[in-house]
Amino acid sequence: MGDNEEEESTKIVIDEGEEATRVAFGGLTLHTKAGLWGPCGPHDEQFRDMPYQPFSKSDRLGKPADITGTYRGGRGNRYQSAFGAGDAYGYYHDEDESSFNLVNSGKTAVGPGMFKKRRWQPRASRRDVHRARDDRRNAGLGMQPLSKASINRDRARAREEKKWQRRTAGRFRQARRDVDERDPSVDVRSSWDILEELDMVKLQKLSTAVKAPEDIVKCGSMEFYDKKFDRLSVRQEKPLQTSRRVFHSVSTTDDPKIRELVRTDANVFCTGNILAAIMASPRSVYSWDLVIEKIGQKIFIDKRDDSAFDFLTVDETSFESPKDTGDGSINSPEKLAMEATYVNRFFSQMVTKRGADKHPFPEPNPFADADEDVASVGYRYRKWDIGDGIKVIARTEHDAVYKDKDGKTRFMNIKALNSWRVDPAMDWRQKLDSQRGAVLATELKNNAYKLAKWTIGSLLAGSSQLRLGYVARVSPMDNEHHTVLGTHVFKPAEFAQQINLNMQNCWGILKHLIELVNKYDAGKFVLIKDPNKSVLRLYSVPRGTFDDDEEDTDSEDEDSEDDDEAPAAPAPTA
Repeated sequence: MGDNEEEESTKIVIDEGEEATRVAFGGLTLHTKAGLWGPCGPHDEQFRDMPYQPFSKSDRLGKPADITGTYRGGRGNRYQSAFGAGDAYGYYHDEDESSFNLVNSGKTAVGPGMFKKRRWQPRASRRDVHRARDDRRNAGLGMQPLSKASINRDRARAREEKKWQRRTAGRFRQARRDVDERDPSVDVRSSWDILEELDMVKLQKLSTAVKAPEDIVKCGSMEFYDKKFDRLSVRQEKPLQTSRRVFHSVSTTDDPKIRELVRTDANVFCTGNILAAIMASPRSVYSWDLVIEKIGQKIFIDKRDDSAFDFLTVDETSFESPKDTGDGSINSPEKLAMEATYVNRFFSQMVTKRGADKHPFPEPNPFADADEDVASVGYRYRKWDIGDGIKVIARTEHDAVYKDKDGKTRFMNIKALNSWRVDPAMDWRQKLDSQRGAVLATELKNNAYKLAKWTIGSLLAGSSQLRLGYVARVSPMDNEHHTVLGTHVFKPAEFAQQINLNMQNCWGILKHLIELVNKYDAGKFVLIKDPNKSVLRLYSVPRGTFDDDEEDTDSEDEDSEDDDEAPAAPAPTA
């Protein structure tokens, strides 16, 4: 660069209006002198490979020795460099890393079982703790007395513990109780073939919507309900009156009206009690059986003549159901079933007005003779169309009639719940007047299947009321004398909702069973509830399976009648 160019490059013109002043600067020259601070050039060999940490003039020099930049103050690092912590002083091992191990220099905790045997420490019970606390209080060792809030907390905790003990005690007793193997209602023979097995849990998921039924035939006559029994109470109890009236429990195939209705377009025939048993089968515990006979395209669902199907069970779904001890006790399941059946019949005739006007149906009772004193009952034969070409005809029953507020005649079904033992937790004589809802809840738990059948029967018949009577023994060890403690009336539809009974599910169970029978050819079938499992089994049996038993029973009856009518043998002569 020449002198002229250097002068032109360093000349700066400052404009101050009209006059201009030119200022000239010389070239920038760096002078190196020993003893100065700062980085040296690359020609200095003593600082070769020396790590260098960048810095800024604005960085604070409060900790010049913190070369790692790991300071963590309470309000942040005030000495943080603008260039960050950097890694100039980081250590990197360039050789084999496998030879590098971390060594824990801290003290290792010695376990209790390494050098000495662990001492067994007994766990103090809550009673011992409380007793020691009371002793220290009595000794006056300077303990502060408990405040009222602490005392209340202790009492509340004690109450919760007692509640928990009562709840768990029942579960433990239930788990410890022996499971009795029950016998089936009918012996399964080797010639029977099992066709289907129905799980109760799956049956509860079925559903079918059914339209209103059609009335076909109405038979019988009913008496009016006596309203004075609405005022019954424990203090105004009345003895249960026995009745000599005739009760007919005719099977499906022996019903003359059903034989006439076979010519109609219906293809399934049964009674209302059989329908109720099938529809409420998921709630049953004891074993029962039904005979199904398919003739052509017609299906007849019937009961065996010597079966206990018509008897009412007692505490079937209870945790402590009656046990058969084999000693002929009056509290065995069979004796209790007979007692409940007769109590139910006597109560239904006791609460009606005898000798008064009756409400007759268009046709007379098809099972009564001319000189019989028949019980108050009305039969209504109804037909339901449950879809897929299945039409059901069933014989339903009413027990009595009553007048509503508008003066119209309504139908009702009358049933009785009987108490056979004294339960300290739920004694009817102490709880019925004041806690009737609790008594009913207990009965719903102990007799879920029986109450469900009664509700379904009332809905199938079209009754407007379901009246329940509470009948107890005069003495716990006397099963022949009873007293009526009170009554309770319900509307069947509302009561079905209270006990979680869905009629669409009931019709779905019946339809599913009929569809299973329709898959097979004409023949005879037996439906059995397993005595120990929640399972229904459908068997195929020969045509004359139960006919031999009936003929044997008839021949025995004829032989006994002949023996009674035969003249006595003459006395031998000497």
